[in-house]
Amino acid sequence: MRGHRCTASSRVETESDTDSDSETMRCISCKEYYGRCDAGTCKECYEEASETEEELKREIDDLKAKVAFLRFWSPLDHHITYRSSAGPCFTDVVLVASSDDGLTGTAPSVPVPAHKAVLVSRSPVFKAMLENEMEESRSGTIKISDVSYDALRTFVNYFYTAEACLDEQMAYDLLILAEKYQVKHLKAYCEKFLVSKLNWENSVVSYAFAHQHNAKHMLEAALSLITDNMDKLTKREEYMELVEKDPRLVVEIYEAYLSKQINTAAHKDSSSTKP
Repeated sequence: MRGHRCTASSRVETESDTDSDSETMRCISCKEYYGRCDAGTCKECYEEASETEEELKREIDDLKAKVAFLRFWSPLDHHITYRSSAGPCFTDVVLVASSDDGLTGTAPSVPVPAHKAVLVSRSPVFKAMLENEMEESRSGTIKISDVSYDALRTFVNYFYTAEACLDEQMAYDLLILAEKYQVKHLKAYCEKFLVSKLNWENSVVSYAFAHQHNAKHMLEAALSLITDNMDKLTKREEYMELVEKDPRLVVEIYEAYLSKQINTAAHKDSSSTKP
């Protein structure tokens, strides 16, 4: 497909009856000049550009149709509740949010239905779990620890739709799940969202979280904010907690801060010595 543009150029008329310059437009496609009153392009180029636009629209519609065709129908659509594998959902596995806090008497979590084929195709961890003779494969129940029902439901639904409605807490929860089950696209999606929410006030907590869950882009963005605001952050409670809980991270922060200070000073010195 070929794109067309028009550019303005000026030509000076040399005829004796012309006493001023006339500004014209030149069609880059056919190199012809046209006056502004002619809209700056020829009829042929205009029609070809219109055809190109229509072709792009058809390609977009075709891609949308293919995505809709390939999209897995989620058993969670329309708030469908759990049914047995004999039901119309044809699900053959359920995921259950469980707690490792040891509390008894708590209400059991609502199972989230899914299809083994979908889980296996999206996550290498689920693939290893369900293709081997592990407990989850035999029982048809996968227990997911330390996660809320809402987060687990959103996690499973993402396997079918590649979509998730995020707020900050949901993004944190899903990033943890995505890392645990090696769903790289979801992890990158959540990390990008959390980076967009970064500010100097939450940078320390975000840095510790990113370090724990190998979120490289979030780690770099948070560290940059920390080193830019060291004077304010070292007095905050979350910074004091980090010093007590993980002094190794504090050392890394100070190393980055000192490196930044040295680079800044070196740049100033080089600038001042230039003639």
